[in-house]
Amino acid sequence: MAETLGFIGLGIMGKPMAKNLMNAGYNLVVLDIASGPVRELVDTGAEAASTPAEVASKVKTIITMLPDGPEVEEVVLGKGGIIETAKAGTVVVDMSSISPTVAQKVATELAKKGTSMLDAPVSGGEPGAINGQLAIMVGGPEELFNEIKPIFDVVGKSAVLVGGNGAGQTTKLVNQILVGIHIEAMGEAFVLAAKAGVEPMKVFDAIKGGLAGSNVLNAKVPLVLDRNFKPGFKIRLHQKDLKNALEAAGDLGLDLPVTQSVKSMVDDLVAVGKGDDDHGGIVQAVEKKNGVEIRPVSV
Repeated sequence: MAETLGFIGLGIMGKPMAKNLMNAGYNLVVLDIASGPVRELVDTGAEAASTPAEVASKVKTIITMLPDGPEVEEVVLGKGGIIETAKAGTVVVDMSSISPTVAQKVATELAKKGTSMLDAPVSGGEPGAINGQLAIMVGGPEELFNEIKPIFDVVGKSAVLVGGNGAGQTTKLVNQILVGIHIEAMGEAFVLAAKAGVEPMKVFDAIKGGLAGSNVLNAKVPLVLDRNFKPGFKIRLHQKDLKNALEAAGDLGLDLPVTQSVKSMVDDLVAVGKGDDDHGGIVQAVEKKNGVEIRPVSV
């Protein structure tokens, strides 16, 4: 008999992840604040629940994919939350991107009931979620990681245990610092090419096989040239991740000046209504500063 999982959070990332699990043979009990994604999954065989506590009452393993730490705390620890009906042996796999401190707090509270937790944030955006090609960064007990690994293998191309609870979230913050800075640097580099009258796509083709080539460039340069900022991962979510990264750095007595600079650019973009653009749209901050858009030279 197929295993039944709980899945809470059916947004841009969560819905395709849930679909992949169903396609792999898992049964799901699902919950989201939006009724549309729930109906869509129920129409293909999932069961709907009305509260996180109801989800936890019906399954052993619950995946959460939520916007930020406050939502995770509410769903897991709040009124009607998972903790109300979780039992010894229940497993919470939080695949949201949140503060490591919040991840550790939630894990500690769950442990008081004999309930285990993995923090397992992902990278890869909507395309990775749709294609089951996410990179998963996991914090928690090794035995539990090995138990949940078959689930990770459905939704991701890699899953690496990096340490105890909170370590997965720290690793995601490292990832988001690198991606955010890389996109901003891409903006600076390709604004230079565009202003100089050199075809940006030819520049990309010339450099992508060298040391400067990267998955970020491969994914984002074609979209920027098409002026396609349809969100695979929204700027406002990257804003949240950079905020969490800077708070974590502050707690450790660290100064991350370039991360702070990119965060300020992202703040400005959100303030002018671009928070729902794809985070590749961070380049727009550089474009606005210089009065140059990254477009094909012939256009």
